Amino acid sequence: GQNGTSIFDPVLAELAYRWFCAPSGVVLDPFAGGSVRGIVAAALGRHYVGVDLRPEQIEANEQQWRDVSPRLMAGCPAPRWICGDSQDIGTLAGDVAADFVFSCPPYAHLEVYSDDPKDLSTMGYKEFVAAYRRIIAAAVGRLKKDRFACFVVGEVRDAKGYYVNFVSDTIAAFEAAGARHYNEAILVTACGSLPIRAGRTFEGGRKLGKTHQNVLVFCKGDWKKATEAVGPVEFGD
Repeated sequence: GQNGTSIFDPVLAELAYRWFCAPSGVVLDPFAGGSVRGIVAAALGRHYVGVDLRPEQIEANEQQWRDVSPRLMAGCPAPRWICGDSQDIGTLAGDVAADFVFSCPPYAHLEVYSDDPKDLSTMGYKEFVAAYRRIIAAAVGRLKKDRFACFVVGEVRDAKGYYVNFVSDTIAAFEAAGARHYNEAILVTACGSLPIRAGRTFEGGRKLGKTHQNVLVFCKGDWKKATEAVGPVEFGD
């Protein structure tokens, strides 16, 4: 059911795992604010490790896994969710050697998830980017050499209505961490009530409505070797 916050697209998760993570590979998610990426990873035989700051979100993820897991094939590896600050992911997930880093980070202040001062969604953008870069660097540090990473992001506006350049800041953070920008795709999302909502803002300020997110893929090391590590293209049933 809808709970007022965005739900990650499970089809996108399936494609990302099949295309960029080896079967039985280890997935590291530094922003595990929902159960979808973990459950889809498990259903596809990947070993998922996610970190999130909020204990109530971790509890919800685990409950959703318990609800879904009896309907999955036997032998699916249970997702592992860790409660903690992702800025400490190097320690929290210190035993993880990831084959794939995959996440959808908070879009700055677009959705505020809690009142915890460590929650990135509560921070001003400058502070947000600094913490965000530390988290990306730590996650890439847990990623094996010659492997892929993928973040799903979207542009957001500041309090004055201007775009903050979040997509480019994400690319810059990965590049600084040693993972090169390798692919970009556009996820087209359903319009829903956007034409109605956008009509009001367009009339008052010429702001265009958005019906897409950016799917950014990075490579740590050699993309040829990373491709070999993933193996043949895996298709669904």
